[in-house]
Amino acid sequence: MNFPIPFAKMSGAGNDFILIDNRSGLVREEEMPSLATLVCRRRLSVGADGIVFIQEDGELDFAWRFFNADGSVAEMCGNAARCAARLAFLDGIAGKELVFRTLAGPIHAAVEGAMVKVQLTKPHGLEPSLSLQMENGREFQAGFVNTGVPHTIIPVPGEDLAGMDVIQTGRQIRFHPRFSPAGTNADFISVRDSHSLDIRTYERGVEDETLACATGAAAAALMTTVWKLTSPPVTVVTRSGAPLLIHVDPSDPGRGDIFMEGIASLVYRGQLTDETIGGG
Repeated sequence: MNFPIPFAKMSGAGNDFILIDNRSGLVREEEMPSLATLVCRRRLSVGADGIVFIQEDGELDFAWRFFNADGSVAEMCGNAARCAARLAFLDGIAGKELVFRTLAGPIHAAVEGAMVKVQLTKPHGLEPSLSLQMENGREFQAGFVNTGVPHTIIPVPGEDLAGMDVIQTGRQIRFHPRFSPAGTNADFISVRDSHSLDIRTYERGVEDETLACATGAAAAALMTTVWKLTSPPVTVVTRSGAPLLIHVDPSDPGRGDIFMEGIASLVYRGQLTDETIGGG
């Protein structure tokens, strides 16, 4: 790869990302996973939950390659999608209404100031009733759905959500044999009322609790609609405190369209150098 490499640091509801306009081929395909693991390190490099490479596409406004902080490929990430859409608009890559390609399919987005609305890929694999036995003997009643990436939704009382050991319990669910070999994200939720809920998410690939996960928020709104605990639109309050507004199809929440909107913030711009990846 050729340094320096310009990048933008962006945040979507507390989910933070490094974005690189790679249409000129600054970073080769085979270099992307290792670059992700190096620059996403916190305190040693830029630090982020993931990295987005904006690529040329012959049919759509652009394509992306998205990597988690551990270098693994993610099919989709709603917060990263909103950040990519806004940066593409800011940098003249696309207009306010745009479509870009992901491994989960084309994503439609609309940018209005810092607010970005994206149409997520159609959900699939809905299983509204699961019993999960943990290593410590505890059992959770949960639901599963894929909203671009796999999510397991676990309802807990509001007073338990704040004190939940999301990292330990989330990791057990993420690697539970029931979801092998792909694994799952684990979303712990508490319903506030018929139009809002709180969520905490353990993210596969990041292997930690994150401040927000948009596909998890969408999965939670979908599942609580199926369970008839909420009615869309549903405001999902993330760990960062930032809300995401989720629209699901109440007539067919398990297969219908899902839209998600929220703020995508441009935090700063900078350049990656050889010291960015060599620090430590």
